[in-house]
Amino acid sequence: MPYIGKAPVSGGFHKLDNLTASATATYALTLGGASYFPETANQLLVSLNGVIQAPQDSFTVSGSNLIFDSALLASDSIDFVVALGDVLGVGTPTDGTITTAKIGNGAVTDAKIDTMAASKLTGALPAIDGSNLTGLSGSNIKEKLVMLCDGNNYTVGSGTYTSTNVTAAMVLTTTSTDITGSSISYTPPTGTTMVIYEFVYSHNFQDTDTITHIRSFIDSNEVTSQRQSIQTYGALNTEYHHTFLIPIGGSANTATGRQASWTSAKTLKIQGRCYNNNYQARIHDLRNWDGSPSTLIRKPQLIITALG
Repeated sequence: MPYIGKAPVSGGFHKLDNLTASATATYALTLGGASYFPETANQLLVSLNGVIQAPQDSFTVSGSNLIFDSALLASDSIDFVVALGDVLGVGTPTDGTITTAKIGNGAVTDAKIDTMAASKLTGALPAIDGSNLTGLSGSNIKEKLVMLCDGNNYTVGSGTYTSTNVTAAMVLTTTSTDITGSSISYTPPTGTTMVIYEFVYSHNFQDTDTITHIRSFIDSNEVTSQRQSIQTYGALNTEYHHTFLIPIGGSANTATGRQASWTSAKTLKIQGRCYNNNYQARIHDLRNWDGSPSTLIRKPQLIITALG
C-alpha cells in the first residue's frame, strides 16, 4: 500500500561476514560466525570487483554456500554479500489488519483455540447422517443426583452428597420408622421449580404376606397427599420404586409438599410400617438366591432430579 514519507521496513536484512577470494567458485556464507542459509540466490546482493553480480546467472546458492559461475582468482575481491530480507519474514501486523480472507482454510486447529464464549455455540447439532437434528425440545433438568447407598460421595452442581451405606436388612413394625438409605439433606440449584425424589429398594415379606405403608417427609413434615401402600401375597424379592414430587413456587402447602421457596438444605426421606404384625415386610435383602434361602443385601438407590 502507498505511504507518505518512508515506508515501514519489515523482514531480516543482513550484511554477511566478509569473504576472501581464492582459486575456487564455492564460498561458505556465515553471519556472526554461524552458517547462513539463504532460500534463493535472488535474496542476495553480491559485489565482485566493484560490480554487482546477477543472481542465477553469475552465482547460485546451495545450502549455505555461494557458488560463482566460474572459479575466482586470489586477486579478485568479494566486496560484500548482503541478504535482502529473510524469505517470508514479515513485521508484526497492525491490529485489525488480519481478515478472514487472509486465514487459510483449515489453518485454525483445535490446539489453537483457547476458550470460546457460550454465546458462540449456536446452531443446530448435526445428526449421525450429517443432517440437522429436528423436533427436539430443550431439557429442563438442572441437575440429577444418582446415588447407590454404599457410603460414597456423589457430586453434582449443588454440592457433594454422601450416601448412607446400607449393610443390613430392616423389618418393618407397626411403628413408622425411617427406611435406611432414604434420607438426604438437599439444596436444589437456583431457579429450580420442581424436585423429584426417588428411592428404589427391595421389598419382601417377613412371614407370608405383607401390607406396607410408606410415608414421604420434608424435614419433619409428612407429605400426606403422596402416601403409598403396598400389599403383596406370597411375593418375594420385589423391587419397589417410591417417588414423590416437590413443587417450588407459589403458596407453600405441607400436604402436597409444595415449597414457596427453597434456598437452604431440607431433609427428604421416607418412613415405613406394617399394617399389623401379621403382615410385616423385610427391606433391602433377598429372601432366596441360587436355590437357597438368603440374606444377601441389595443396596438401594436414591435419585434426586431438579427441574427448572
